[in-house]
Amino acid sequence: MRRLLKYLKPYLVPIILALSLLFVQANAELALPDYLSRIVNNGIQQNGVENAVAQAFRQSTLERLTLFMDPEDADVVLDSYQLVEPDASEVDDYLDSYPLLEEESIYILREIDSSREEQLNGILGKSLLAYSAIQQLIEDPSAVPMMGEGFDFDPAMIPPGMDIFQVLESLPSPQRMMIVSRMEEAFSSLGESMITQMAVGAVKEEYLALGMDAGQIQQAYILNTGAAMLLISILAGICTIGVSYFASRTAAGAARDIRKDVFKKVESFTSAEFDRFSTASLITRSTNDVTQVQRVIFMFLRLVVYAPIIGIGGVIRAIDKSASMWWLIAVAVVALLALIVTVFIIAVPKFKLMQELIDRLNLVTREHLSGMMVIRAFNKQEAEGERFDRANRDLTDTSLFVARVMVTMMPVMMLLMNGLSLAIIWVGSHQVAEAAIQVGDMMAFMQYAMQIVMAFLMMSMLFIFLPRAAVSGDRIADVLETEIIILDPENPQVYPQPFRGEIEFQDVSFRYPDAEDDVIHDISFKALPGQTTAFIGSTGCGKSTVINLIPRFYDVTEGRILVYGIDVRDVRQSDLRDKIGYVPQKGTLFSGTIESNLRYADPDADPETLKEALDIAQASDFVFGSEEGLGSDISQGGTNVSGGQKQRLSIARALVKKPPIFIFDDSFSALDFKTDSTLRQELKKKTGESTVLIVTQRVATVKNADQIIVLDEGRVVGKGTHQVLMDTCETYQEIASSQLSKEELA
Repeated sequence: MRRLLKYLKPYLVPIILALSLLFVQANAELALPDYLSRIVNNGIQQNGVENAVAQAFRQSTLERLTLFMDPEDADVVLDSYQLVEPDASEVDDYLDSYPLLEEESIYILREIDSSREEQLNGILGKSLLAYSAIQQLIEDPSAVPMMGEGFDFDPAMIPPGMDIFQVLESLPSPQRMMIVSRMEEAFSSLGESMITQMAVGAVKEEYLALGMDAGQIQQAYILNTGAAMLLISILAGICTIGVSYFASRTAAGAARDIRKDVFKKVESFTSAEFDRFSTASLITRSTNDVTQVQRVIFMFLRLVVYAPIIGIGGVIRAIDKSASMWWLIAVAVVALLALIVTVFIIAVPKFKLMQELIDRLNLVTREHLSGMMVIRAFNKQEAEGERFDRANRDLTDTSLFVARVMVTMMPVMMLLMNGLSLAIIWVGSHQVAEAAIQVGDMMAFMQYAMQIVMAFLMMSMLFIFLPRAAVSGDRIADVLETEIIILDPENPQVYPQPFRGEIEFQDVSFRYPDAEDDVIHDISFKALPGQTTAFIGSTGCGKSTVINLIPRFYDVTEGRILVYGIDVRDVRQSDLRDKIGYVPQKGTLFSGTIESNLRYADPDADPETLKEALDIAQASDFVFGSEEGLGSDISQGGTNVSGGQKQRLSIARALVKKPPIFIFDDSFSALDFKTDSTLRQELKKKTGESTVLIVTQRVATVKNADQIIVLDEGRVVGKGTHQVLMDTCETYQEIASSQLSKEELA
């Protein structure tokens, strides 16, 4: 997979944008449970009062609260509040919010920063608890023991009508501070969050005393917090859409570039490289394998930043909510990782096998479709159906095995997540009962736990699919990194103009890659312009191999091939092949029309040139015999025309090019003798100044050639005209006498 990373370089900008949006999305989703906790803790349980820092206090209340503070803390509190009296000029600005201001002076909170608010919360929280305890003492003197050992007097001894706060104020400062320290010791076991939650009740009572609408405070808090959650959710949704957009563009763009380069690479393959990869395998690598890489790129961009942020951020926030329940998440993650490792070990080895089975299925399918007529002719439909079924069944069984292994993850994961939720509720409820945490914190911890588990699951899924994509990536890279044997020279020579199609073989030998022996040996001949050179011999004697060396479909093992006096290895392949009109042994037509196939040789050819080529190739009768004419459709592979028509159209296509060199590799085998004879006569007129090379097994086709080269087991056993060879070459005599009568040979 890393061998394909270079295809991501053009998409660095969308990748960076996607990762940035993922960061925002992850943090937005991590913030939502905290807001839920606030709604439950502050909005519902605390009636919309967030902490002990009240927006306003009655003057008498705040002054009483300072009794439970050391002088420095009291100065901080009084400095943070502004005293507003009923006769003050700015009273109208506050009267709607605090109706009691019309009768009594109040302290109103100034604008403070978050650090000062946190400081005040710690000071006022404990003071409010002490204040509430004193209030209970006034209402129920039996509550004295709850105040601790700091009180050395009996409240019952307080004179009737005398305020207990006056008594506390009259106490010496050391004694009052001792009472405060005793109370702080009692409060220390509660924890800051519980102190704040308990102090909120006193703040609410103070708001009611100020004439404020407590219901409105609660409703406003819940609506504001809910609105913030909604905005964060919308932001997360927008980020999700943006990430998907950029990830999709990156994955699809990289896949497009990979397919393009694979196609371009395959186009540059010589016959030697095609021997390494089957057609079915190349198709699979260009389609299914690229799709696997595209899928994992998309998943990688969606999860590579998102899952770690969710996992790490979730752990930090969950521990912040309740550090004592971290072990629940640890147990769940360990169980999940054990499941993932098990699935990984079982499923991953099957991924490579699946790609090979897809290759096999494509191969069987292509052979079945291309050989349909042969299959029907031999009544092998049932046997081929069984062959296809075996390939299909092997792929199906492997796919089902992997699917069954993978599908177990979801129910096990749901069991794990629901079990984790149940455990959190069980343990958390006991901690709520012990006042260790609040209900909202427990709910937030549960959501963070789910996010953490899902983060590990997403990362695990990525690591499961990554091996399959890695297999596909390696298969693609194998194609892209295949070294082309036949390359253009670094300093190519240029053919002089005007060009002459003179071809010379000098002691040429050739062996196929990885073969032990040469298939042709010491071939030497010269083909001149205006002449026809024919190659004849038994099947497998090397005729087509000799022809394929001229356009450099293969390179010679020994010797040289000269075209117009220049070694074919010293010029660009495009320059060399531009001089050649090639008609292969198996005629190939492309889907489209007859005209588009003819213009494949020369897109700018005029209609007269097309018609002339069809006339010479003896194809005008069936082309112009239909209403569509040149516009007649050609199906894929030319399956809607006969073999002879396909060969004649292939010959016409080469004639449209008007090259100085013509190569006909057994291109007349599908023609009847009359058409063959007429075509060759017209061809001789058309190619009078060109070099013509013909490979055939028909003596009648080469009888009038200027030079006939007879091959036997890769060696030249005869060279000359028909009459010379009849007198000097035994191999040629055997071939000729087996095809023609004595009268025809005379």
